[in-house]
Order: sequence, then C-alpha cells, then structure tokens
Amino acid sequence: MLVTERRTRRVAREEGPAPAPGTPISVRQAAVIAEILRDTTANPAPLGLMGFGVTTVLLNLHNAGVIRIGSAILAIGLLAGGLAQVMAGAMEWKKKNTFGTVAFTAYGFFWISLVALVVLPRFGIAEASDRSGMAAYLFVWGLFSVVMFVATLKMNRTIMLVFFALTLLFFLLAFADATGSPLLTRVAGYEGILCGLGAIYAGAAQILNEVYGREVLPLGSLE
Repeated sequence: MLVTERRTRRVAREEGPAPAPGTPISVRQAAVIAEILRDTTANPAPLGLMGFGVTTVLLNLHNAGVIRIGSAILAIGLLAGGLAQVMAGAMEWKKKNTFGTVAFTAYGFFWISLVALVVLPRFGIAEASDRSGMAAYLFVWGLFSVVMFVATLKMNRTIMLVFFALTLLFFLLAFADATGSPLLTRVAGYEGILCGLGAIYAGAAQILNEVYGREVLPLGSLE
C-alpha cells in the first residue's frame, strides 16, 4: 500500500497539477493508473470448483446408495460446498467475472439451503418438505443450471461438460423425487459422482497448469 502511495505521488509530481474534474486524462496517465490498479489476486476458480466437486461426489455417493447421509455430508455441504463457494464468488466479483460470481455464489447458497432443508425440521423450525416440494426445489435449480450451461458454450469443454452434467443431475433428482423412483435416484447418484469428479478435474487442471507454467491437464479450449 505504501509503495502504491509513493508511486501515485511520484506520478502526480511528474504529470503536474491534478486536472479539474471532467478533464480527459492522457494515455500515459491512464496506463500508469491501470498498472497501479491492476488485479494481482489469485485465481479463485479452483477453490470454488474443488469445493463444489468434493461435496457433489460425497452427496451422490449417498444418492447412489453407497453411504448413508450424516454429519460428514452436512458438514462438507455447509463449509466446502457452501462457504468456500460463496467466498470464491466474492473473489470472482473483484475480478469482474460475472459468470464466476453468479455460479459460485448461487451454488454455494444452494448447498447451504440444502443443509438447511435437512436441519430445520430436526430443530422444529419448519416442516420437512414432501417429495413434490423437493422435486420443485430441484427442478428450479435445473432451470437455473440451463442458463449457466448455455454460458459455458463460450468457455472450455471441461466446464461445458461439468455444467451439462450438473443440469442433467438436477432434472434427474427432480424426477426421482416426483416419481418416488429409487432406481432413478441411484442413476442420478452415479451421474452426480461423474459431475463432481469433472469439477475436481477442472479445479486441479487450473492449479497444476498455473504452478507448472504449462498445460499439465488439458481443459479442452474451444479456440
């Protein structure tokens, strides 16, 4: 911060008195200001992708009938799926990334709301949702995911596949709740595991590619 202030004062002395409000700045002044204000913060996307991925895998191990729901799923849903993704969304906002802000923040609060759906009835705060209520809840998240998936068509193939799998997962779970089909729930569980693993891969690729300074894990660029 002190270095930035010194640079700002030095630039002011070199450029002369500050222009009056509304006066256009020179190209040199704009370049210096842009350099001072340049965003040098870390990439928050791997945090959000990893938080989403590990939580999605764990929950869908339950949907697939591999494990029972318990404190492990609730804790990771609240913290890794919820808090970590909301934090990633806030950091994406600072980077002026609209897609990252909306995706991580929204899905972060999805996980928090999902934990609330389990916990609130146990404390007598609200009645547990019936199958139709859960089907509607999952269906509207599916509609939201359709919008996000369309946006990924301008990104890379990995993110595109993750959001396609996520959209499909929401609709599968919605229909499973609407019909009461255990088979459909189990199918959705295995599909959700693949979705979560895809998100983990996308996060790992961004971490390793940046650390090693080369493409260690390809993301499938569309360019």
